Order: sequence, then C-alpha cells, then structure tokens
Amino acid sequence: MTEILPESFFHQPTLELAKALLGCKLVKRTNQGIASGYIVETEAYKGPEDRAAHSYQNRRTKRTEVMFGNPGYVYTYQMHTHCLVNVVSNEVDKPEAILIRAVEPEEGINLMYERRGQMPAKNLTNGPGKLTKALGISMEDYGRAFFEPPIYIAKGYTPESISIGPRIGIENTGEAKDYPWRFWVTDNPYVSRKR
Repeated sequence: MTEILPESFFHQPTLELAKALLGCKLVKRTNQGIASGYIVETEAYKGPEDRAAHSYQNRRTKRTEVMFGNPGYVYTYQMHTHCLVNVVSNEVDKPEAILIRAVEPEEGINLMYERRGQMPAKNLTNGPGKLTKALGISMEDYGRAFFEPPIYIAKGYTPESISIGPRIGIENTGEAKDYPWRFWVTDNPYVSRKR
C-alpha cells in the first residue's frame, strides 16, 4: 500500500526538503491510469534573495501566487512547450520552491510510452519537462496539494548516496548560478545531467 507523505513532511527548510524528496515516489492519477516514479533529482529555489527564483525580490504575480502559501503544494509553470512541476516549500509569505528535475519510472510505464513515444527507457523521465509529460502532470495541477490525490508524493526509499552541484539552465543569474542547490541520487541513470 502506498503511504502518502503527510502535510507535516513538507514543513522543513527548503534545502533539507530538496534532499528529503530524493527517493520519494511522485504519483499522478488520471483517467488513463496511474503513473509514478521515484524522485532522483531536485533543485532548490530560495525565493526573495535567489536571482534564479521566480519569486526573486518577492515578485508576486498570478504565476507565483501559490509560492506565497503553505508548503507542500503544487507550483506548475510553462517553459517553452513544457510544463514543469515544483514543490512549494518554506512558510507562508516566504516564497520558495523545489523543482523536480527527474524521476525513475515505477508504475504505469506503458502509459508513459504512450505519452512520450518509443525511446530508450532512461530518456523517458530524465528531465523536468519529460517527467511531467510521462506522468500526465499538467498546468491543471497548479495549486493542488502534494499530500492527496490526484497528485501526491509517497514514501519510497532512502538513497545510499546524494550528489550535490550547481543548478542547470540559469546562466544569467549572477552568483546564483553557482549555488550548490541541485541534488541527485548518485549514479542513478535517470538523472538529467551527471554534473
């Protein structure tokens, strides 16, 4: 039986939560069925003082509104043609979030192939836009809670080793591009980038 993590799990500092999410199971229920994967890569964004964060300098917009609320909620946004999924973290009015960058497929793999097409298994979910398409996560999930269906995070496994490095794709953010706020399960083949 899948054990959904309680709301209290999300009440921990952003960098700690970004590591604690590794090995947890991300699950999405749709009319087509259930698809899930173990989270193997995350990136933390620490709000007002982080130039790479959407909420830098407390920018409060229609898009970032959910980040100003309670932790444990879904922050989805469009980037080019992709939907990306984040876990809101920190306290109310401290807008921080954790991007889920990669998952290791677990349940509903045939459904993932239907959504993504035929390809090597390791390419199914090894990036933030790939995993949302594979799992059926969309902009409709914005503002939902990660601790109740149809989208939720459940207990998984504890990684033996966690690697740490700078975040990806944020070159124009000054010193923020070098913060070591990307975390991944060491040597997992589904991680989007090894370094």
